[in-house]
Amino acid sequence: MSEAAPRIETLHEAGRTLVRLAGRVTVADLPEIERAFARLGGPVAVDLAGVERMDTAGAHVLVRLRARLEAEGQALEIRGAPAAVESVIATVAAAEPAPERAAPARRGLVDRVADVGARMTGAGRFGAELLAMFGLILARLVRTIWRPRDFRMTALVHHCEAVGWQAVPIVALMAFLIGVVLAFQGATQLRQFGAEVFVVDLIAISILRELGVLLTSIIVAGRTASAFTAAIGSMKMREEIDAMRTLGLDPAVMLFVPRVLALLLMLPILAVVANAAGLVGGGVMAWVVLDISPPMFATRLVEGTGVANYVIGLVKAPFFALIIGVVGCHAGMRVGGNAESLGRQTSAAVVTAIFAVIVADAVFSVLFAEIGI
Repeated sequence: MSEAAPRIETLHEAGRTLVRLAGRVTVADLPEIERAFARLGGPVAVDLAGVERMDTAGAHVLVRLRARLEAEGQALEIRGAPAAVESVIATVAAAEPAPERAAPARRGLVDRVADVGARMTGAGRFGAELLAMFGLILARLVRTIWRPRDFRMTALVHHCEAVGWQAVPIVALMAFLIGVVLAFQGATQLRQFGAEVFVVDLIAISILRELGVLLTSIIVAGRTASAFTAAIGSMKMREEIDAMRTLGLDPAVMLFVPRVLALLLMLPILAVVANAAGLVGGGVMAWVVLDISPPMFATRLVEGTGVANYVIGLVKAPFFALIIGVVGCHAGMRVGGNAESLGRQTSAAVVTAIFAVIVADAVFSVLFAEIGI
């Protein structure tokens, strides 16, 4: 026996609207049912005693009606539903996504001060986590020196190649172009005062003391901090780090120490490469623009630039390497169990590493100026 088409009867009783549904309530009957429900308002009671069959589409219409009435401050009462129909309605209601509620707009000085305090607390907690990661790496490095058999030389060589050798072309090209720009801009300005020869001092001091190591560190922070985060974060997502702990292997010794040591070894070398490429670029442009020959450039470079400028630039390199390594490893360990977290932490590692390197360079500049170097 086929099921009857839906019958909808609307009555009014005791200050509310009563809707009686009978027959089938399925996806084929939705247009008629939705038109009837669209006219409903105020408190509503729906009598389902006569419903022979209801599928999930019909139950969804009832659930949406209840949500609309609740949003208007009203209520929906469902009466007399057979057990099967009541089960379908409950299942559909449980599967409905929870509506996103916009956070209430906060106003007032107290709320703004609370926001600032929360951000400062988060920044302090993040700094404490970085300091803890630095302490962990330092402790494992000391233990590795004490027990060299635990150290994996193959991993160190691999990371030295990835961090250093593969970065030489981009670092050299960047430094060469920076030297060209400095020489061109310096020549344009110094020519007005007849002091073109001092462009050699400008190039040498700028590159050897500041720009060589700083821009090299920024490039390394961009390519290496992100690589460390992506590699360690991927291992954490695949639970490889937990497997290492299960096998009795220390992730700090196996993953962190080789990467940080590779940075400590290769960043000063990359800074030397950047210094040389920058001086070559500046010398070429000085020769083209100011007709300062390479021998004259070299003579002026030796006479007018002290070794202290070169040493000051290289002294910063190990500290920048530590910052980049710690930030990259820490961000990798903060990755969650999904790809979105990996991407977010990779971006955060790059931004944090570059910002920290620039802040450290500013601190070194103030420190050297205070002690007269």
